[in-house]
Amino acid sequence: MSALPEKTRSSNNFNKLKKRLEREVGKAIGDFNMIEEGDRVMVCLSGGKDSYTLLDILLTLKARAPIDFTLIAMNLDQKQPGFPAEVLPEYLQRLGVEYRIVEEDTYSVVREKIPVGKTTCSLCSRLRRGIIYRVASELEITKIALGHHRDDIVETLFLNMFFGAKLKAMPPKLHTDDGRHVVIRPLAYCAEKDIARYSRAREFPIIPCNLCGSQENLQRKQIKQMLAEWEQQYPGRTANIFTALTSVVPSHLADTGLYDFNNPGGDIGEGDTVFDPPQIAGPGLIR
Repeated sequence: MSALPEKTRSSNNFNKLKKRLEREVGKAIGDFNMIEEGDRVMVCLSGGKDSYTLLDILLTLKARAPIDFTLIAMNLDQKQPGFPAEVLPEYLQRLGVEYRIVEEDTYSVVREKIPVGKTTCSLCSRLRRGIIYRVASELEITKIALGHHRDDIVETLFLNMFFGAKLKAMPPKLHTDDGRHVVIRPLAYCAEKDIARYSRAREFPIIPCNLCGSQENLQRKQIKQMLAEWEQQYPGRTANIFTALTSVVPSHLADTGLYDFNNPGGDIGEGDTVFDPPQIAGPGLIR
């Protein structure tokens, strides 16, 4: 039996990857009730692999979804020097998707406030978030879709533990404090390596993320490196960590606000398992 031609193998591999991403995005949407009938979903498009993949998969799912909803792509042109302002409008016009390009010179604001060479991500993120919420209100958006994936969520968990002393990650769905907006992360179940492969295969017109000239968030970089080393030594560990976020046992943590240790009663999950043999999970499968 002759081997399949390389082009055919490549096509088969891409189709499997595409179906897996579609399945994972669809499951996340269903598990967290992310998109409902009549929703106006604003997909925040940065020009990076994650947000391109998010829009691409959502467009595919929308075409066969049993409900009707609207997708509106939104890009914030922050006026970084060298930003290719024509790339995203041309791409979105070719797709035929509704879009909004917002021009706000946050670059100058950040440069004025943050010394050269220092990490600008925190201030830039706050400014960007405020603009996104404002535009969402203007466009009567019901859901704001961001391109954070499974690895982003796990990295954030460790960032908050190591540097903020909190057991907290990125939720797949978030209601803002003022109750005005709902933020969703449909890529929550998707691995970054799969998104990178998909992006390369689709040949998205990627815009570099270092146009502002700032240093990468060094703390996140350290966490990413730590997780990459773990994954190399123990394949499936990142997936297992994420799965742990979906299977929390409050009685076996130490948050008195989350669990009443004075009056335990009721279901205490797995009971006292300190003397039980360890249970080693296999690769973290999305349930």
